Amino acid sequence: MRLDDLDPSRNTRDRGRGGSGGGGFSRGGLGGLIGLLPLLLGRRMGLGTIIIIVIIGYFLFSSGGLQMGEVTPTIQSGQASGVEQPCDTEAELFACRVLTSTEQTWTDLFRQNGSQYAPPTLNFYEGGTRSGCGAASASMGPFYCPADQGIYLDTSFFREMETQLGATGDFAQAYVIAHEVGHHVQYLTGQLRDVRSRQQAVGRVEGNRLEVRIELQADCYAGVWAARNRDRMEPGDMEEGMRAASAVGDDRLQRQAQGYVVPESFTHGTSEQRMRWLRRGMETGDPAACDTFATNRL
Repeated sequence: MRLDDLDPSRNTRDRGRGGSGGGGFSRGGLGGLIGLLPLLLGRRMGLGTIIIIVIIGYFLFSSGGLQMGEVTPTIQSGQASGVEQPCDTEAELFACRVLTSTEQTWTDLFRQNGSQYAPPTLNFYEGGTRSGCGAASASMGPFYCPADQGIYLDTSFFREMETQLGATGDFAQAYVIAHEVGHHVQYLTGQLRDVRSRQQAVGRVEGNRLEVRIELQADCYAGVWAARNRDRMEPGDMEEGMRAASAVGDDRLQRQAQGYVVPESFTHGTSEQRMRWLRRGMETGDPAACDTFATNRL
């Protein structure tokens, strides 16, 4: 994807290197996952095996790139003070340019609807940090925190996603960021608040189904961003995005981790669903086409 002509977004922070960050996955927990490793594998584990299970655990047990804290109207923008500078590595610079592109795209789309887009802050960190939603660690993968309207990213995740899940290419990385920005759009439009309220009134299975709709909509919003930047896409980019969406489907990850699937526990959607909604956004370029709550068939 051609983004070299874009200035890196200034809505970025580099929080530097931290500890483990405490915490864990918002569903299940990393500690519980590690405890399940011998049961899942039935053999001694090397580092590569542990890494892939941790990645699988992120997608299986996290709440879809969302960490829930108290939602407050606080926007942290601009660069953080201190010695750490964002966008100063190749991976960070690419992410910062992707963020710039999403800012341009969603500013235009919000303006067309007579509203103003307030961009999220992209927070880089290594190892662990604190977010408005609590502790964050690299094992959690990228996530969006509505409490401080921040996206949190340890860019080592991209390397692990590529080597362990086969989600290769720069567009696969851009898709991850655009998906998290999609959650921010959901926050700004009130969709997140509405869904969280509905989840509190239903059981776990129905709550998971609502979670799947939130995640698929974020995939579709990522596709809308891609469609609006089609002139920047290169041959093979769409295929990279589809491979990435397929790689993180609940059914594929559960089958890889435990040999069978439990649809009632899905929180992100199947590989087919994630690809289809990403494609829908890419084909239409219209956020209105991403209403996953208005259809019976996901």
